[in-house]
Amino acid sequence: MGKENIQNKSLEQTEIELKEYDVVNRPAHYADSKIEVIDYIEDKKLGFCLGNAIKYISRAGKKKDSGRGAIEKEIEDLKKAIWYINRRIYELEKGR
Repeated sequence: MGKENIQNKSLEQTEIELKEYDVVNRPAHYADSKIEVIDYIEDKKLGFCLGNAIKYISRAGKKKDSGRGAIEKEIEDLKKAIWYINRRIYELEKGR
């Protein structure tokens, strides 16, 4: 969608369109609840590492991957969340 199209749409039109799943703007594995993950992360001002941890926890077990089973993909997402949490701990300890 071009910049001109976005500017010509009303907020109501945009909100209605965003309620439907879209692989770029509203992937199903992030938009399956009342609050979208990105909105929560931004509202809480979690920053990069904690935001990514929340993202991976929120999608764990929900994202489809044709090459792996559901359990393996869920474990991978949870390990990624742990990595980002550990990275944040490292940043905090380094800054002491």
